[in-house]
Amino acid sequence: PVPLGALSMRRLSGYLGLAELEPESKSPPAPLVAAPAPAAAAGAPDFSLVSDPAGGYAAAVGAGSKKAQASAGKVFGLGILAGTHIGFGAYLAVAIGAACPGLHASNPGLQKMVFGAFGLPFGLFMISMTGAELYTGNAALVPMAWLEGKATAAQVVRNLGASWAGNLLGSILLAALVTAGGTLGEAAAAQKIAFGKTHEPLLVVLVRAVLCNWLVCMATYMSLQAKDTTGKFVAIWLPISAFVALGLEHTVANMFLLPLGILNGADTSWTEALVHNLLPVTLGNTAGALLGVALPFSFGFGAVGKKLLGSAAPPLISDAARSFASSHTSSARDNAGNQATDLV
Repeated sequence: PVPLGALSMRRLSGYLGLAELEPESKSPPAPLVAAPAPAAAAGAPDFSLVSDPAGGYAAAVGAGSKKAQASAGKVFGLGILAGTHIGFGAYLAVAIGAACPGLHASNPGLQKMVFGAFGLPFGLFMISMTGAELYTGNAALVPMAWLEGKATAAQVVRNLGASWAGNLLGSILLAALVTAGGTLGEAAAAQKIAFGKTHEPLLVVLVRAVLCNWLVCMATYMSLQAKDTTGKFVAIWLPISAFVALGLEHTVANMFLLPLGILNGADTSWTEALVHNLLPVTLGNTAGALLGVALPFSFGFGAVGKKLLGSAAPPLISDAARSFASSHTSSARDNAGNQATDLV
C-alpha cells in the first residue's frame, strides 16, 4: 500500500472514487465604488414622476379639450360634486382654522397658516382625483384648449356656465346640510366671514379674486404635470394653502361660505352675497385664470407663442403632446410586461 501521506489530493480523490477536486477560483474583490449605471438608450420609456414643462402644457390642453367635449348635463352634475368637495374643504377650514380665537390674538400669522393648511387643499385634491368639474380650474384649462384649436368658443361658454351653476347648487346644498348638522354650534366664525366678504370695496374684491385664481389654476396646472398621487397632492397643497392664508377670494369657496353664514344668521343678504361678492369674484377669478395661466403658458409652449414669435416660437403643442403620450405609452407597456414576467 502507498502511504497516505505520499498521496496528492488529486490521487487521493482517484483512489476514493471521487471527482477530481478543482482548485477554488478566486474572484477579484468588489470595487468600493459602484460603477455608474449605463445611460438610458434613446427612445427608452420615461419613468420620471413629473413631466417636463411642454408635456405639462400638453396634458393641460388635453384635459381642457376633454372637458369641452362633455355635455352640459354631465358638466352640471360633476359641477355639483365639485361644489360639495370645495364646500367640505371650507367647512373644515371654518371648523378648525377659524375656531382659534386665542391663537388669532397671540399669533395671527400662525392662525392664518392653520386656516389655509387644513381644509381647501383637500377639497381640490378630491376634485383632481375624481374628475369633478370646478369652474375656477376650468377657467384656465378649457380656454387653453380653445387657444390650441381643440375646442370651440361655444364649448368654452357651455362648460364654464354649466360648471358654475353646478358648483353653486352643490355648495348651497352642503351649506344647508352643515347647518342642519349643527357641528359649528352658533357658527360665529361663519357669520363673521360672510359679513366681511359682502362689505369689501369692489376693487379690493376684484384684485383678490384675480390673485386667488392665479394660484388655484397653478395648482390645477402643476397637478397635471405630476404622474403620481403624492406629487399631485403636493402640487395642490402649496398654492391652495397659500391663497387661503393670504385672504384671497375664491368664488366656489364663497358659494359655500356665504350661504353658510346667511343660514346661520349673518347680517347680510342673498342679494348682497351675489352682487357684492360672487359675481365680481367670478369675474376676477376668470381674469386670473386667463392672464396668469392660460395665455402665458400658451405663449411659452403653444399657439400664442407661435403667432407672436413666428419661426422663433417653441415647438408646437402637437409635438409636445406626441412626446408626452409616447413616454406614457412606453411606460405602461413596460409595466405590463414586468407584471406578466412576475406572474410567470
